[in-house]
Amino acid sequence: MGKREDTLNPRKEKIHEIIFEADTPMGKAFDVILMVAIIASVLVVMLETVQDLQVNYRQIFVMLEWAFTIFFTIEYVLRLYCVYRPMKYALSFYGIVDLLSIIPTYLSFFFTGFHSLMIIRALRLMRIFRIFKLGQFMNEGAVLVDAMRASRVKITVFLIFISVLVTIIGAVMYLVEGGEPDSNFTSIPKSIYWAVVTLTTVGYGDIAPVTHFGQFLAAAVMILGYAVIAVPTGIVTNELFNKASMQTNTQACRFCAKEGHDDDAEYCKYCGEILNEEIIITS
Repeated sequence: MGKREDTLNPRKEKIHEIIFEADTPMGKAFDVILMVAIIASVLVVMLETVQDLQVNYRQIFVMLEWAFTIFFTIEYVLRLYCVYRPMKYALSFYGIVDLLSIIPTYLSFFFTGFHSLMIIRALRLMRIFRIFKLGQFMNEGAVLVDAMRASRVKITVFLIFISVLVTIIGAVMYLVEGGEPDSNFTSIPKSIYWAVVTLTTVGYGDIAPVTHFGQFLAAAVMILGYAVIAVPTGIVTNELFNKASMQTNTQACRFCAKEGHDDDAEYCKYCGEILNEEIIITS
């Protein structure tokens, strides 16, 4: 295990440990508070869209929204403060989500016509994924993400195959049903839409075949739909079994704020900085 003599700020190190990691009681408590705040703020956003509630409780909604916005702003500033490369965090996925979740409130205050952007605040719900590092959520979430990533090539091939299949089915249905007077299969794109709806077993019922052969073909597509649904499920499930033994921890890099390192990692796999706790902090 290596050591590094560096001029690191003890205050930043403490804030980083609380905000970015969940290995300590204070870190876990912060994540729980953040999770409650995120859920509550999104609930306020949803309730604001109910007309009766908006009329009767508008002032309360405004006060709550500003309280949440100030809380998330302080949290965002602290996240930028406690990492040694703040621009890396600001330009990361979660950094952008954090900024977008607070900026609409300020824009609506200073400029007119920005109220329609307030719905972007619902992006705060995406921040709930960072809370999944609590307890076993970190490992299980990492296993799921890694399984999806490992399945992407097979899933892509599968989606290409389905796209070709629905195009062929739609074209055939247009040839079969297109000439009928009561048919809704008026074009190949509309027939492809029917094929997608039928193959996925959604079945809106807005378009239906009227000929006997068309109905027979529709029945075959419905049965095929059950097999189609099982394929991506099997692909991802197989990868989940393969990745089940993977181990991760809640440690976040103090320089680039990236997470998801292996338990025995000594250096950040994203920026190369040292991860272990034997860094000597000098004031």
